[in-house]
Amino acid sequence: MDYIWVGVGGSAGAIARFAMTRYAVGRFGDAYPWGTFAINLLGAFLIGLILTWLTERAIAAPEARLVLVVGFLGGYTTFSSYTFEAVAMAQRGAWPGAVSYVLGSNVLGLTACAAGIVLARQLHA
Repeated sequence: MDYIWVGVGGSAGAIARFAMTRYAVGRFGDAYPWGTFAINLLGAFLIGLILTWLTERAIAAPEARLVLVVGFLGGYTTFSSYTFEAVAMAQRGAWPGAVSYVLGSNVLGLTACAAGIVLARQLHA
């Protein structure tokens, strides 16, 4: 049954990622991968928030972690897309964009995850 929970969450996450990417390309164009950037930052925030809340409050069934974290966030976040897009920008000579994308994704991703943890703990108090 665990595989079903992961599959349900992963399906929803992949659909949400696809929708967010299409929205970002339609709104901002495709010169910079804004969709993947936003998705990964939001995913980092949500994993900090959700995992902290689930593990420290322990009010959810074990299946909640499978659906939300392993499934949804696993299907939603896009490390493989992120790495390909960064390399593609570098290969076409867009070094400032590639460097800002890599540094921004990592620094802001870590910050977003920490913010999610802090928020989850504040909600717990």
